[in-house]
Amino acid sequence: MVLDSAPMTPVDEHGRPEPPLAADETATLLGFLDFQRATLAWKCSGLDADGFRVSVGASTMTLGGMVKHLAFVEDYWFSLRLLGRDLGPPWNTVDWQANLDWGWRLAAQDSPDALLALWQEAVTRSRSSVVKVLENGGLEQLARRPLPSGETPSLRWILCHMIEEYARHNGHADLIRESIDGLTGE
Repeated sequence: MVLDSAPMTPVDEHGRPEPPLAADETATLLGFLDFQRATLAWKCSGLDADGFRVSVGASTMTLGGMVKHLAFVEDYWFSLRLLGRDLGPPWNTVDWQANLDWGWRLAAQDSPDALLALWQEAVTRSRSSVVKVLENGGLEQLARRPLPSGETPSLRWILCHMIEEYARHNGHADLIRESIDGLTGE
């Protein structure tokens, strides 16, 4: 009998994988990014189209817009920048100069299922991109496509940036979700 020696990742009461408490840098960063991704999924769970369109106060931000935005951000950093690939649909059909907030504003036209599928597909592509890059080296590897400034971020920087991006938007998601049905929690 062969036993799997890989430790199981503990999952919290909301279905989120806990980041490892004592692991190497790569596993720790990926663990925190997956925790943040799972937090967004939790904040969006069980909502209908009306729930995805709710905004709070003077903000126009919605959970639907956030999900579409984060799907774009996943593809932007892990496909376009890290691997140097051109963006595919729906991102390559947008005139970004004329419509910078396209995803945020037009998400109301999409169903929650379509938005979550778009985001989950982007996350899957991102995970695959990271695995591909890590197979050829470590976190210090530079993205294949530099930023408009000419600077080139490392995979380490991109992962830290994505953790920050999700954590910031998950704070917004907390407020929106609480206004919908009182659901609270980190």
